[in-house]
Amino acid sequence: MESLPPPLRDAVTEPIAGHLTEHGAPGDPHVQATLPGVWAASEFVTQSCRRRPELLEDLGDLSEPRTLEGLATDLDAGIADADGTDTLQRALRRFREAQMVRIAWRDLAGIATLEETLGELSALAEACIDRTLAHLYERRCRLWGTPRNADGEPQRMVVLGMGKLGGAELNFSSDIDLIFAFPDPGETDGRRPRDNEEFFNRLGQELIATLDQKTADGQAFRVDMRLRPFGSSGPLASSFNAVELYYQNQGREWERYAMIKARVVGGDYHRGEELLAGLRPFVYRRYLDYGAFENLREMKALVDREVRRRGLADNIKLGRGGIREIEFIAQAFQLIRGGQEPELQCRRLLPTLERLVAHGQLPKWSGDELAEAYRFLRRTENRLQALRDEQTHALPEGALDQARLAHAMGYPDYDALAADLEHWRAKVQAHFDQVFVAPQQAGEGEATGMDFSDVWNATVDADDIDAFLHECGFQRPSRARERIAALRDGHVGRSLSSRGRGRLDRLMPMLLQAVSGQDRPDATLERILALLETVARRTVYLALLNENPMALSQLVQLCSGSPWIARLLALHPVLLDELLDPRTLYTPLRRQALAEELATRMARVDPDDLEEQMEALRHFRQANVLRVAAADLADAIPIMVVSDYLTDIAEVVLAEVLRIAWHHVSRRYGEPGGTVDRERVRQGFVTLAYGKLGGIELGYGSDLDLVFINDAQGEELHTDGEKSVDNAVFFARLAQRIIHILSTTTPGGVLYEVDTRLRPSGKSGLLTTSLDAFAEYQRNSAWTWEHQALVRARVVAGDQGLGERVEALRREILAQPRERASLRQEVAAMRERMRREKASGDEEVFDLKQDRGGIADIEFMVQYGVLAGAHDHPGLLRYTDNIRLLGELSRCGDVFDEHAAEALAEAYRVFRAEVHRLTLQEQPAKVAAERFREHRETVIAQWRDVMGDEAASPENTTA
Repeated sequence: MESLPPPLRDAVTEPIAGHLTEHGAPGDPHVQATLPGVWAASEFVTQSCRRRPELLEDLGDLSEPRTLEGLATDLDAGIADADGTDTLQRALRRFREAQMVRIAWRDLAGIATLEETLGELSALAEACIDRTLAHLYERRCRLWGTPRNADGEPQRMVVLGMGKLGGAELNFSSDIDLIFAFPDPGETDGRRPRDNEEFFNRLGQELIATLDQKTADGQAFRVDMRLRPFGSSGPLASSFNAVELYYQNQGREWERYAMIKARVVGGDYHRGEELLAGLRPFVYRRYLDYGAFENLREMKALVDREVRRRGLADNIKLGRGGIREIEFIAQAFQLIRGGQEPELQCRRLLPTLERLVAHGQLPKWSGDELAEAYRFLRRTENRLQALRDEQTHALPEGALDQARLAHAMGYPDYDALAADLEHWRAKVQAHFDQVFVAPQQAGEGEATGMDFSDVWNATVDADDIDAFLHECGFQRPSRARERIAALRDGHVGRSLSSRGRGRLDRLMPMLLQAVSGQDRPDATLERILALLETVARRTVYLALLNENPMALSQLVQLCSGSPWIARLLALHPVLLDELLDPRTLYTPLRRQALAEELATRMARVDPDDLEEQMEALRHFRQANVLRVAAADLADAIPIMVVSDYLTDIAEVVLAEVLRIAWHHVSRRYGEPGGTVDRERVRQGFVTLAYGKLGGIELGYGSDLDLVFINDAQGEELHTDGEKSVDNAVFFARLAQRIIHILSTTTPGGVLYEVDTRLRPSGKSGLLTTSLDAFAEYQRNSAWTWEHQALVRARVVAGDQGLGERVEALRREILAQPRERASLRQEVAAMRERMRREKASGDEEVFDLKQDRGGIADIEFMVQYGVLAGAHDHPGLLRYTDNIRLLGELSRCGDVFDEHAAEALAEAYRVFRAEVHRLTLQEQPAKVAAERFREHRETVIAQWRDVMGDEAASPENTTA
């Protein structure tokens, strides 16, 4: 008592003295010790204990929170004998009062954490809803019969808790927002059948009255039903089908926000979860929904107007820097990303903030500050309401109430509390403004002069617009003006909704200003407008660019630098999300990080939903290729590393594709196996990559040259499923499924184009071959050009043991002794044939890949060197990429000396770098003949030294 400030000491001295005189000290020493502080902080607790002295003795163990199950059991016992409405209401209210005193005591005595207090308050409300409903349901069934559907199955009501109850974050004196539903239409099985809707509407009325009605014992919970479909004008309870149709056809944006926290809190929990699963697509869109910022900004503006109208500036829930702003921040990101990142589909705010930090949507310091502010504000809210068990969020004005709140919050006086309260509200306000304040439009705030708003809206003459655009760097201003007008007034602009048109009108001045700052604004504008014409009808992407100036800036820069990137974004606008954070955009991932990212993505997809798996793979590949292209364009990575990154992406994808295909095929047929030495062993399968993937030299548009090899050891080669097939059939279906996953066109495009013509016997051969058959073919039937291809072959996915055996076979084949003169003639003849078919034939043009002195000449010389020297120099078998093979050949010294090998390697790097750049510019791999003349002449000279000028007849090169 002595530790209390004088006003509080005076306020509680008489009540405590009177209680002790009449009833004696509480039996629990801890309750006795904390009684003055708790009573000083809460008139509600004081008056409840004085009116019902037994409450002090019935507090029980205050060290632990009570569970939902324990509360429900106790309440069931308390209302079991309630045979009428009055007795039920009295038992319910007395139970609620006892538990509220206990919860308040734990909170005000500093025993409970905030999470425990909110959890107990929510569990108490849920227990009261569910057990009261069960009691009323049984009573109503006795009167009218049991409601059943058309199949005769009993029907029970489902109660959804919304808001803080749904989030298990109920405050001390909160309304409970509920929605009632029932699974199926039908009728009761009583003597006078009633429609299920009538039954459940009457049951809902009884539940509301039992909880909400004020009696001599008070009120259990204030019930608010306005969040139900159609609001106050809608039926009290609706069937699942009616609820789903409402949200599908008429659900509004604020209802998506509300449904984030929806949770089953009573009735048929199992069927209730089915209902929520059906409503999830309404809440969480499959695409990135950046319109959520705009929608929530509008909602907050409505709240702010109401706050000003009612003079609620000091309201710690609705006022600036209040609890609602923290909730808006978290739930905006949930609405935007929850459809693609299910981990964000979380009802409770504090775990949501943690997940937003973990997913990189909020900086850690920001998430920590918001969480701390939330805890402070919610503690303040609870202790303010615990004062008199009143639903209030307004700070007290009277000196005694201010002293009570300061004491409850652990402050020496109210001024100290108010200072901290202002500190945390300012923090919240700053975070809210950073997330929600709309970016300033281009030209906004300019008092005089023309700006890009005039250009977009055509508010001035065409000649003036042209002059302005010319001043801004456009070389063809009239063309630019016409293209802008075509978007504004053409089919795309006219077809937009009023909201979509508003988004476009807001975006275009900012975008035009950004385009004007580029080196080639005319070309950049053409690419950007082509992209917008493709994506504008999905106005969520306009919202994304409006809400994120950084994404808009990155979009303009990338489209300015590369029409290939502009086209990629137009084809797959979901990739615009990758532009939000330059730290990740310009930092491609290496193999391990790629594998972890893909595993995370695939874990969110139903393993039996092949269509969804294919879309997830496509998005993964496109996003990561975009990162590589962006880093390449910005010179953030060395040009020769580009292929390494692209190869890593392909290998990670192929490993996952094989895993998925195996899952789907084995689910149908079982696992392939064979009997070896009387023991059943699993049969392996590998993907062997040739060409650019095998040589770790993949480009942006490269297809994949693949060969599929399986194991066929032992006897009894068949699968072990109920629908058993020969292993050969299994592996053929597996290869077909892999190709289907890779090359089928879906809404997300094609994953990779696949070429399997390098398999034994080419197009006429089996799609997959056993290792023994592959070895037989390579040893006895393969042409020289097929052994050339084997130089660049690697196993990139599949069974490790089989992969090692395939690599051993590759080494064996490449290390065979060969007569150099005939080998040289065959390789040169094949190159000459290729040159005749594919070279440019234009003396003014140099085809970097196929013309004499280009990339193919270097590759053929390397392949000749490996085939000629691998028998004597096993080091030539270690690598499959040309640069490292040139290094090995220089060390061998019998084909190239060190100087020649380095000169070829440099020419190869330069040519490939130019091919990458031209691909990003969507140009063919051709340059003026004078470019790279020195490198080209070096390659031609080396070809002459190594291969000679011999050309075989066509007959000698026919495969």
